[in-house]
Amino acid sequence: MMASLPGKGKKSTGGRGGPAFSEMDVWKPFGPGWRKLHGSFRDAGYSVEWHDFITAAPLDWSKTFHPGSLEICLNLSGNADVRAAGETLELAPLMAGFYAQNDSSLTASRRGGERHQFITIELSLPFLEGRLAAGEAGLHPHVSRFLARRDRASGMVSEPIRLSNDQQQLVLSFRNPPVFQAAQRLWYQAKALEVVAAFLYQPSAGEELFCQRQHHLNQERVQKVLAILKENLAEPPGLEELGRRVGCSHFYLSRIFTQKVGKTISVTLRDLRMERAASLLREGRLNVTQAALEVGYSSLSHFSSAFHEVIGCCPGLYPLMPGGKKP
Repeated sequence: MMASLPGKGKKSTGGRGGPAFSEMDVWKPFGPGWRKLHGSFRDAGYSVEWHDFITAAPLDWSKTFHPGSLEICLNLSGNADVRAAGETLELAPLMAGFYAQNDSSLTASRRGGERHQFITIELSLPFLEGRLAAGEAGLHPHVSRFLARRDRASGMVSEPIRLSNDQQQLVLSFRNPPVFQAAQRLWYQAKALEVVAAFLYQPSAGEELFCQRQHHLNQERVQKVLAILKENLAEPPGLEELGRRVGCSHFYLSRIFTQKVGKTISVTLRDLRMERAASLLREGRLNVTQAALEVGYSSLSHFSSAFHEVIGCCPGLYPLMPGGKKP
């Protein structure tokens, strides 16, 4: 649910995450626009919170950051920034990042006049220190310095991180966990640790995640299919043959091709054929029938229909159109 309010709050006095601190003063005016989904920062060491609101004026967001905490923000919509020690984390839609402070050293704001939707995972230092070790391999250097108490006074912010499709789905699942009520404590804690593992660690030199390798491999497959089609417009190989050439099943190839190109292989082939035919007609070396045969069409009516759908005019008129046949 979304709330729409000016969005100015205050922070209770007190330090180091003691009983005096409360972020409720900031979120209370937004009503159901802020909701704690699970956990307790003070008792469990972590808290998962959902936000969905419009603020007419810029919101001083830093008033919600616990002293002695590290917070991960998974930002779906709205623009925000967090600043510490001369560094700024800019959170655009579908971006994530983390920030931490010991005392109230961070400054932050959310832009006015926008709808803000985001999840925060708030983590206490004892919770982190019980699971992470400063200087351990792969841990983000900012986090290591923070755990080693070298950045505790000034606070720190990360660089922005693009949310993957899987991470966007994870954000949405936080609001409707796919387990029974009795199991939600375990589910939320596991997902909070999954977010920690995803965002507080960096790859070692040359390391690549399986999903990244798969993405690159599929991109190469799609580019190879496009090259094969362009070289064989008149007699393109069948779908099963294309799959064999790029090293995957034709079912899988059809799916990844459509995902990455935005249209099916057959539609892409038609478009490539019409683009080539248009080029041949512009050059003036072939007539319409010859151009149709050159790109694999034996039926002139089918060719004319496809050409009109893709190029926007009849092939016979195309050389006379602006951008058609060169003088």
